Amino acid sequence: MPQTMIVGRRALLAGVCFALFAGAPLVAAPAKPLAATMNDAAVTARASSLVAQMTAEEKAAQLTQYFYMQPAPPVNKASLQALETTGLGSLLFVTDPVEINRLQRIAVERSRLKIPVLFGFDVIHGFRTIFPVPIGMAASWDPQIVEQAQAVAAAEARAVGVHWAFAPNLDIARDPRWGRIVEGAGEDPYLGSVMAASQVRGFQGPYLGAPGRIIAGPKHFAGYGASLGGRDYAEVNLSESELWNVYLPPFKAAVDAGAGNIMAAYMAVNGVPAAANTELLTKILRKDLGFKGFVVSDSGSVVKLQTQGLATSPEDAASRAVKAGLDLEMTPPLGVPAMNSLPAALKAGRIPEATVDEAVRRVLQAKIRMGLFEQPYVDPVKAEAVLNDPSHRRLARVAAERSAVLLRNEGGLLPLDRKKIKSIALIGPMADSEIDTLGPWVFDQNKPSAVTLLAALKAKFGSSVRIDYSEGVRLPEPLNPPPGPSKPKRSAAPLDEAGEIRRAAELARNADVAVVVIGEAWNMISEGGSRSSFELPGAQQALLDAVTAGGKPVVVVLMSARPLDLKETRAGAILDVWYPGSEGGAAVANLLFGEATPGGKLPFTWIRSAAQAPNYYAQLISNHPERAEKGYWNEPTSPTYPFGYGLSYTTFEYSNLKIEKPAFRRGEPVGVSVDLRNTGDRAGDEVAQLYIHQRSGTASRPARALKGFQRVALRPGETRKIRFTLKPDDLRYWSSETKGWVQDEAVFDVWAGGDSRAQLATTFAVTAQ
Repeated sequence: MPQTMIVGRRALLAGVCFALFAGAPLVAAPAKPLAATMNDAAVTARASSLVAQMTAEEKAAQLTQYFYMQPAPPVNKASLQALETTGLGSLLFVTDPVEINRLQRIAVERSRLKIPVLFGFDVIHGFRTIFPVPIGMAASWDPQIVEQAQAVAAAEARAVGVHWAFAPNLDIARDPRWGRIVEGAGEDPYLGSVMAASQVRGFQGPYLGAPGRIIAGPKHFAGYGASLGGRDYAEVNLSESELWNVYLPPFKAAVDAGAGNIMAAYMAVNGVPAAANTELLTKILRKDLGFKGFVVSDSGSVVKLQTQGLATSPEDAASRAVKAGLDLEMTPPLGVPAMNSLPAALKAGRIPEATVDEAVRRVLQAKIRMGLFEQPYVDPVKAEAVLNDPSHRRLARVAAERSAVLLRNEGGLLPLDRKKIKSIALIGPMADSEIDTLGPWVFDQNKPSAVTLLAALKAKFGSSVRIDYSEGVRLPEPLNPPPGPSKPKRSAAPLDEAGEIRRAAELARNADVAVVVIGEAWNMISEGGSRSSFELPGAQQALLDAVTAGGKPVVVVLMSARPLDLKETRAGAILDVWYPGSEGGAAVANLLFGEATPGGKLPFTWIRSAAQAPNYYAQLISNHPERAEKGYWNEPTSPTYPFGYGLSYTTFEYSNLKIEKPAFRRGEPVGVSVDLRNTGDRAGDEVAQLYIHQRSGTASRPARALKGFQRVALRPGETRKIRFTLKPDDLRYWSSETKGWVQDEAVFDVWAGGDSRAQLATTFAVTAQ
């Protein structure tokens, strides 16, 4: 859904809230958490009892979610009216706990049935404490820290009264031109599935309604990342094989982890808009994947069924969406809900009342499980304490350190020797930019902040190291910037870029090392942030070339979320830190000087140019593999860096790859082990990766497919045996030939190593029962 600029607190709010709360307890009396004690039958019975009491208008209201605060005043007055009269399903983009309590009190005390409201928000990679963007967290290949990060985000959001996150984004992105690659886990369904389950567990905890946790809302169901040309909102056409084997596995993992909500996608899938796609929302999501929660549309997706040429009217749009399996409409900002027309549709017999009742029941069940009927309010004082918990910032720093990927390190330039470095030329438009360090999907209303690299280096060294800073060049504004929160623009003061480039080059020549921080601005990626080129925006390439021409050691720090073309730069080291979040500068400073060691790996293939997209690692083998490998007549198809790639400050060696036995019966787990040794003189992390290829079967299978990974910390000289288990599900796939899942009798190749080009190999066979 679009990022939305949030109007700040109004001066009047404090007085209004004081009057509302005068003489009344701020927080409802503690109640036993229903989610931990009520079984499914009890929750359903309670929800059904409420449904039986509702008018058609009240049912429609429970299926409606309004944007409450907008890019500019006024607020959507219809949402306030609905709160007091019919009640309301949900509000979004309210994060002030005082205002949330005020609105909740209207629903709970003034509406006829006194049903509380669900408050939703885009909790993508943090709330006040900002973690690396999701693609960066995926680059950690560390499910535990991903879960911990989303647990912190959930705690902060729940403390202010937010109950539900529009996250995680589970879209597989095999075309890095697509801007929303920043929000997901990259190109691989296995890695994406592991990250999906970790995020759902982080948001929700052990059960839906756990204290300090919120509802996870995986999105966008389904196939959004396969949009034509990597263009946002464009149509998607997917074969059954691609849909089931590539795009659905992360959603299956999220459902299995207990996700309470799913968000339908914007675009049409195989000709039918996702918000009214019965095949997707009912047959696949509910029947095949077993999802039991509620489904929400993305912003405006129901009313825009008319724009997409499916529906003839709002009444038709609402009826089609609910009949297809959608439960809650996210109304566009300042828009009129299509669900307002449901009473007329019911009266005209366009939609069965039982179908509407089931949708309402699912929304109510979520509210019951979250304990909102017992405790609808929050304590703003306690909320502030949670938001300012210092342990959250410490975790953000560790997450940023573990997410960084070292792409180049010629001559062991990194880590820098603190004893030898007496002067640093810190150069680039992102070196002292808080908004770019934080990245997209960060909202001013939650008061986030970031430590930039310039601030971190100054704090680390004080006056002991001379730090000369040059902005170098300005990042241009994108031609079509994604809708975003209110953020201060970059300095409006004129900058003589040619002169500043010369100055930056001079600073580099007079320093022991130059650190150049470049990439894509926060508003050049995310929703609406597709690009047709991977070149550095603006004059950044000229800046980099001028700095490297001086002959001093140069370290490039990249802030981006897609492959970038640095034009064969002569920089000695390249460290990709994504958009590293609140403690990003501190984390990067630690990485540069060896107080932390990079161990992240690429979650996508770093292709040479946008013209080659999509060009992912797990492709089928061509009937002329030797020709396919040669690629285009003017350049090879081989990537700059392969999927799973990442260097360390130490080196690793794989050996002794073994399978438990040469053959396994169909349905048996397959045990695999490999020895991993740290052959360097520093401690470090390595992500051991396991890939397979099925040589023959009901359908052709990818040349390689990731089926296991472990991030391992090893001391110098230490060897550890890494064990993997290939489960039956790891060896099966969806076949368009059989219209179902198959596990063939076949020979499998197995590779273990540090990226998708791993050479250490063996085989095993799967035989009949």
